[in-house]
Amino acid sequence: MVATTITVDKSINKLPVINQPPSVVESLNDIKEKTRADKEWTQSKIILKDLHQHYLKLSKSRLTTLVVVTTMAGYAMAPAPFDLITFLLCSIGTGLVSGAANSINQYHEVPFDAQMSRTKNRVLVRGILTPLHALTFAAASGSVGLATLYYGVNPVTAALGATNLILYTSVYTPMKRMSILNTWVGSVVGAIPPLMGWAGCTGGVIDSGGLLLAGLLYAWQFPHFNALSWNLRPDYSRAGYRMMSVTNPGLCRRTALRYTIGIFGLCCAAPLCDLTNIYFSIVVSPLNAYFVYLAWKFHQKSDSKTSRNLFRFSLIHLPALMILLFVNKHGLWSGNSKPKDISEVITVNKDEKIISSIFKTPEPL
Repeated sequence: MVATTITVDKSINKLPVINQPPSVVESLNDIKEKTRADKEWTQSKIILKDLHQHYLKLSKSRLTTLVVVTTMAGYAMAPAPFDLITFLLCSIGTGLVSGAANSINQYHEVPFDAQMSRTKNRVLVRGILTPLHALTFAAASGSVGLATLYYGVNPVTAALGATNLILYTSVYTPMKRMSILNTWVGSVVGAIPPLMGWAGCTGGVIDSGGLLLAGLLYAWQFPHFNALSWNLRPDYSRAGYRMMSVTNPGLCRRTALRYTIGIFGLCCAAPLCDLTNIYFSIVVSPLNAYFVYLAWKFHQKSDSKTSRNLFRFSLIHLPALMILLFVNKHGLWSGNSKPKDISEVITVNKDEKIISSIFKTPEPL
């Protein structure tokens, strides 16, 4: 056996320690603390004074505001006398129903929202509110909203609101992980609020003008959402959402272009439905032409720049379109609208919920 002795020279100096700048050390410490805090479970406490802010986030306040505004636009464009009380009740009821729908949507999508950068800070994901709290809020908001629409406006508007609530929470939300058809279903959801406003003003009567207005909102959803989803593809893919931008990018580009062209055509048809005057088709053309141009650029070269330009302009296009529609509303400036070729006048008795037809007979000469 051979023994080997190793002698260590303790006089050798230790390696010099490289001192990092204080700012770098503090940044590293902050990152470590944040990582450790993220891994630790902490009990969330609800502060009553902040509760309304949590409810606004749970209701997706910006999306709900858009829904209410389009409902107001539908009410304002309807060919019936303006009633302030009904207008306010219709707007409030629609807002409450929309808040309930968005709350239920967030309840279902907590595990998927946690995987997306855009949604990982939502109140349910962070545990600020419990799922039971969110569902209780949704039930209260939805019940009060539908009751307001039914008793304060009319049954048709309430039925449209209930349909949208079910469509958004029970069809659109689960379909997002099943099929790209979810975008078409979501567009129907976006098209119903102006119909609710229209029905709220007319006592439940929906004609070609109201359907055309809903068609405009339906078509607008595609360039708006397709452009938005293009830059969110990593998030959607990670969470398992089947969006056109993820599963079929070519269809995503083509659909955005097709529906911007469709908006152009619907605007040209607006005077034919007695929704607007003839001047509307002329003054709205530059707005729609630029929208089509941006969609064409997105179709030709889809990148973060073209998609962002299309998305941002869609946020300008919709309110501008609504303003031009109202300014050019049929009969707004003449003080009376063109009488429709019908032989009966329908009057609605809101107290007794009776619809009676009064037939006019010509007086003898």
